[in-house]
Amino acid sequence: MVAVLRWLLPKLFRFEVEGVENLPEGRPYILAANHQAWYDPAFLLIALPTTLPMVYSMARRDTVFNRGWKRAIVRRLGVFAIQPHEGELDRTGLASVYHVLSRGGRVLIFPEGRYSRGRRLRPLKKGVAHFALQAGVPIVPVAIEGDAPLWPRRRVRISIGTPVYPDPPAWWNPARRVLKLVDSVRRAMLTAFDRPPKKPEERLLGRLRVRLGALRQRLRFSGRRDR
Repeated sequence: MVAVLRWLLPKLFRFEVEGVENLPEGRPYILAANHQAWYDPAFLLIALPTTLPMVYSMARRDTVFNRGWKRAIVRRLGVFAIQPHEGELDRTGLASVYHVLSRGGRVLIFPEGRYSRGRRLRPLKKGVAHFALQAGVPIVPVAIEGDAPLWPRRRVRISIGTPVYPDPPAWWNPARRVLKLVDSVRRAMLTAFDRPPKKPEERLLGRLRVRLGALRQRLRFSGRRDR
């Protein structure tokens, strides 16, 4: 499924990806993106270098998983369902996020919780900050533009911003630390929308840096197994 999308989507849409060089090397992280449509994970997945570990994402069961054909597609893209009930958190879904991060994977989160339109972000949910603080991983802001409504030959731009690290002062109380991180992520997502397009040679250099970083990571892990 992923291989087919990597081949098909760039042929159907004018696909632009900026800021790949901002992805942290050799460590897990959270991708925090704005959410325009249920198929956003497909565009984000093919925007990432193929050399990086699988990215998992979560979505509400009553939206993305509300149709059989949707479930068949998104599950093949690494999306798992969560569903809060009567104000209670989905503990199985939360455990899945921490499990992916602990194994060095990447987790895609849409912190708005609902669909929005471009820069008009909804208020961000606090969960993305809790995950980052508890797991000690950075949050990479992502801005998606142009994939809603979905028409062939539309220009789809994905801009990856500078990572936000969960480093508020340790003496702050937990609630203040969460609010500060949520605000930082929101600002970073909005900044990603304004990222200026790069020249073709700069994009190529950024992709080469990511590939070299992933190769170093593979060699490092291979050396550990041989010991």
